[in-house]
Amino acid sequence: MDYPVVSESEGVKISPEKMEIDKLYHCIFKDKVLLFFKDQSEMLNCYEIDEKELVDSIKQSMSSDEVESILQKFIEKENLNH
Repeated sequence: MDYPVVSESEGVKISPEKMEIDKLYHCIFKDKVLLFFKDQSEMLNCYEIDEKELVDSIKQSMSSDEVESILQKFIEKENLNH
């Protein structure tokens, strides 16, 4: 399956029909990380991250699993679970 989120010079192209429910997808666009997922109601959710340290770490990641690990460590470090 093709990756459902693609960053191009003119913008981000999203193919929600190719997305699995509750799976996180990401892309880098204009020095920001955009996170997407389709929930159980098949609603598309989007989050934008512009924190430089986090964006730089994600830019260097090799896989979606690594991105999720980076995000989880950031959440724990910043105590964002509460």
